[in-house]
Amino acid sequence: MHASEDIKKMVRDNYAQIAEQTTEENANSCCGVGGCCTVDYAVFAEDYSKMKGYVAGADLGLGCGVPTEFAQMKPGDTVIDLGSGAGNDVFVSRAIVGEKGKVIGVDMTEEMIAKARSNCEKLGFTNVEFRLGDIEQLPVTAGMADVVISNCVLNLVPDKEKAFREIFRVLKTGGHFSISDVVTSDSLPPAILKASELYAGCVAGAMKKDEYLALMRKAGFADVRVVREKPIHVPDEILLQFLNQDELNSYRASKNIISSVTVYGEKKTCCAPDCCRPDRS
Repeated sequence: MHASEDIKKMVRDNYAQIAEQTTEENANSCCGVGGCCTVDYAVFAEDYSKMKGYVAGADLGLGCGVPTEFAQMKPGDTVIDLGSGAGNDVFVSRAIVGEKGKVIGVDMTEEMIAKARSNCEKLGFTNVEFRLGDIEQLPVTAGMADVVISNCVLNLVPDKEKAFREIFRVLKTGGHFSISDVVTSDSLPPAILKASELYAGCVAGAMKKDEYLALMRKAGFADVRVVREKPIHVPDEILLQFLNQDELNSYRASKNIISSVTVYGEKKTCCAPDCCRPDRS
């Protein structure tokens, strides 16, 4: 597709625009931003509104699951949310870990960090923090987290193998992750893989599920398993922006399934490459 830094810039620019919109604006424009040329984020989004700790102003409707539901957080835990956006999953996590816990959100988009910090300031939370940073090189000390969560973000990361190694690094031994993301059952057509709009829309960057889980195990994680899976239908009118009718017919005939999954995994020992190297603060 594109060079790594080009992908990051494209994703950052796209989500900077989204940060300036409300949840309603994202839902009512058929694709989040930019008109009907990309994937409608509402295709993926889950309803958080009845969850304890929910903050409407922090919910931009950009997730594809509810990773907190399977994260097994406990009062007092330290939680890191990767790609924290305006803070939706951070605030839900904070309601679970309580006053004695700590939640750190990491996002590479300055506008999202600013929005999340503004939301946090209004709420008066002192055990919530938002850090500007890259998931491939997290601004977090090694062995700090009891739990790492992420919601529909890892598919946007160019070097997923490095990202999973970073998750392993920042988790304590005995810690675990709960990650919601988009995966496929088979390879996507080249025209989709080359489309920047579909990468930002969480489709073109999606890996085959088996390969995705294999990367987690390669990073050193144990007990890696899919705890929730839901097929996602991307409408023909969106795909026809990138495929001709024959290509679309061929793709539909392939029975390739795009799914949102929530995956759980544990760090049992320090066995991954470089996981015990001197940490970064």
